[in-house]
Amino acid sequence: MKTLLLSSLLLVSLFFTLSSCTKNDAVTPAPKTFVLVHGAWQAPYAWQSVKDQLVQQGQNVVVVELPGHGSDNTSPATLSMDIYRDKVVTAINALSGNVILVGHSMGGMVVSAVAEKIPSRIDKLVYVGAFLPANGQSLLALASTDSTSQLGPALIPSADQLTLGIKTENLAPIFIQDGSDVVKKQVVDNYRAEPFIPFTNPVALTAANFGKVTKYYVYTAQDHAVGPNLQKRMVAAAGIKNTYTLNSSHCPFLSMPTETTTLLQTIAKETPAQ
Repeated sequence: MKTLLLSSLLLVSLFFTLSSCTKNDAVTPAPKTFVLVHGAWQAPYAWQSVKDQLVQQGQNVVVVELPGHGSDNTSPATLSMDIYRDKVVTAINALSGNVILVGHSMGGMVVSAVAEKIPSRIDKLVYVGAFLPANGQSLLALASTDSTSQLGPALIPSADQLTLGIKTENLAPIFIQDGSDVVKKQVVDNYRAEPFIPFTNPVALTAANFGKVTKYYVYTAQDHAVGPNLQKRMVAAAGIKNTYTLNSSHCPFLSMPTETTTLLQTIAKETPAQ
């Protein structure tokens, strides 16, 4: 009798142990895959701290290097917004499952074009201080309406009109005035003149494709490159209801990477407003 009772207790204990493990496994979220796209005058280095934190927190992360940026030496004469788009599409198609696609600044134009091309692969589309076009708009057209940006007066076109430069002393005040000396130096050290042609390329967007992708916008409240008023006008025109604000410069992933990471994690878990 004692043996039978002991066996029964062991079975009950084993049942509850297995049940507990099953419940714990059920509530452990599967990793998300983030695809991060940098902006103009920058490169993948800008997202590195956020990437490292997301990976440490169990997420999958791919940072795309746009042609003509970072270590890529594609001639600016051959570049276009479509080429940028296709580089990101290729990166996403190499992954399994859907992705959270994040674009910063000029990268907002790129991710919009990507969402138009492969909407079914985008779980959420996130703009961080980014240009957000309507159908047929170019970055140049949007930027020309930004009366508060410090960027326009600081631009230096190349003699062949293929690139736009910025004086070294203007880089930190425009892009990362709230950053540490270390990250300000990082921005300066990694600076390259920006290919100009993609700025002029309009992006074609449709309600059937781009319109059905769930979108979020992260306002950068102290932005000297893409003015907060322009950010608000673009969001209103696009009808985006899911918005957050970081009290940062144009580059929160450099000046406040932990806050940026936390916000991306929040967005990844959130059920979007309808």
